[in-house]
Amino acid sequence: MKNILKKTVSLILIFIARQALARHKPKVVAITGNVGKTGAKDAIAAVLTRKYTVRKSDKSFNSDIGVPLAILGLPNAWANPFGWFSNFFRGVQEVFSKDFPQVLVLEVGADRPRDIADIMKWLKLDIGVVTVMGKIPVHIEFFGSLEEVAKEKAEVVLATKESGNVILNFDDKIVSAMAVKSRAQVLTFGFNEGAFVRGENSHIYYEGEGIERRPAGTSFKIIYDGNVLPVHLPGIAGKNASYSALAAFACGISFEINPISILEALGEVNFQPGRMRIIEGNKKTTIIDDTYNSSPVAVEHALEILSEIETDGRKIAVIGDMMELGNYTPEAHRSLGTMASKIVDILVCVGVRAKFIADGALSSGMTKKKIMLFDDSLSAGKALDLIIKKGDTILVKGSQYMRMERTVLEIMAEPARASELLVRQEEEWGRR
Repeated sequence: MKNILKKTVSLILIFIARQALARHKPKVVAITGNVGKTGAKDAIAAVLTRKYTVRKSDKSFNSDIGVPLAILGLPNAWANPFGWFSNFFRGVQEVFSKDFPQVLVLEVGADRPRDIADIMKWLKLDIGVVTVMGKIPVHIEFFGSLEEVAKEKAEVVLATKESGNVILNFDDKIVSAMAVKSRAQVLTFGFNEGAFVRGENSHIYYEGEGIERRPAGTSFKIIYDGNVLPVHLPGIAGKNASYSALAAFACGISFEINPISILEALGEVNFQPGRMRIIEGNKKTTIIDDTYNSSPVAVEHALEILSEIETDGRKIAVIGDMMELGNYTPEAHRSLGTMASKIVDILVCVGVRAKFIADGALSSGMTKKKIMLFDDSLSAGKALDLIIKKGDTILVKGSQYMRMERTVLEIMAEPARASELLVRQEEEWGRR
């Protein structure tokens, strides 16, 4: 019964969204990939707002229900039937609204085969963006192979109009290979030579001195049309944010926005919580909060950033289970344990699957006294709060199911700001 009701809600929302699209004819930008969708969406929306009225997906509305909600600017009503009836009414109002946005910036995700293909049956794109695939993507449990995941993501490329642009990550071979499927002009972004919009020298910048010195954001340079353009992204750590900014720059160029205006917009992007956000921790520590969700390639990127951070304190990684990896589960977790053992001073593993992370670290020579195991994120946070010291840098990462934001809540300096700084702080999530 629950699935029938969900499908009915989805069909009604899609019908209303299609009427709105047909009536208002907005430009549609859709972003997919296994890492960096939300960051790219936020950056692209910030850039396009410089010239157009823009509506973007709220949080990660990227499913058969989430995409029409995003198009219509409606909230998730969760299990409230009155909320859904209200949404239907408000959706119809949007069809006839005189203030419908000129551009929609949407995320599109895939948990299972045909998720994106079914959305692309009714959603045609002016700009299609693909971020990162990685070697073992999230949700592969429901696909036969990495190639099948890539084929699903490439539906965004196929759905982009011939008059539009496809924007692809040049550094990801699987993503860049999607160019052959495009009817539209292809623009690429990345740090490798040959990218249409190329990045250079992505690095963390700092504030303070000595033991008080802490990461403050990410800086890099954009090389475009013979010019070298500096970019500063405050409050967020790592190269993934740089990739999001590069994708947004390419999108801005395709919309004929002035490059200087694009740079100004990028400096003001408010990246969403749980995506490599830099948060002040208890005892003058620094938290790198990457708790929104997790996949092997995302954890690898996060650990790489932790390895690059300059600190007089210790480096601590708190890593929770990664879900939906199927037969890849033991291998993927052990591999991350091996990687972490070469980077961190303390490794905190949370969840049943994370025990494989501990196994990988032990096999690579990390001693047992440097590894902590916990069943849940709350217990990990309470124990961690007792051992952290001034100057420590703590990376917290895990799949949505593990609710790793609860760990961050226990060790952050300003828990009263949790609703502003952390993911999943809504009342509905609080009951889960």
